[in-house]
Amino acid sequence: MNKHERYVQVCKQMELLGITDVSTQRQKNNDTRVWRLPIKNKWKSGSFIEVASFTTGYVRNQNSGYSNYQLNKRCDSKPEYYNINPPNKEPLYRKFTTRSCVLIPKEIDRLEYLIAYCLKNYYIKHANFVAEGVYVSKWEHEWELEKANKFDCGHYDRIKELESDVHNLENKLATIERIASDRNKWEKE
Repeated sequence: MNKHERYVQVCKQMELLGITDVSTQRQKNNDTRVWRLPIKNKWKSGSFIEVASFTTGYVRNQNSGYSNYQLNKRCDSKPEYYNINPPNKEPLYRKFTTRSCVLIPKEIDRLEYLIAYCLKNYYIKHANFVAEGVYVSKWEHEWELEKANKFDCGHYDRIKELESDVHNLENKLATIERIASDRNKWEKE
């Protein structure tokens, strides 16, 4: 698949997911793209989740000015060793590693990664963060369900029994009507 076909495919996927470009002119001039998802931010009422792609190779969450964070995958650096003893003593080395982001240099690769990340972490994990919906956590849902079952007075079971009785009576009535119509046919003959 060539570069143009990949861009067309990414654009179709974004359109299908309802992801819109909300980049300012200044961001566009810097080759930065900001995308708005049709999912409301749980922690910032009234705003939608936004993510951005930067020419530096980073993909970031843009939900607030002070806590934007990288969405790139993380990797450990090669270990480095430092002598922690003074120069005139026997060397004692300490191993030191850092974690850094795996940069994504090509824009099309960043956009594909961004779509995959958003699908997994926003669309699937936060399925009930829809624009008009209200988020209910799993534990809260289970607690409400348990509470409803605990305080159930048996009405649900009783309704099911009554529905079964009505169904049985309807079957008996249909049988009686069939027998009556057959009897009428026999008497006429």
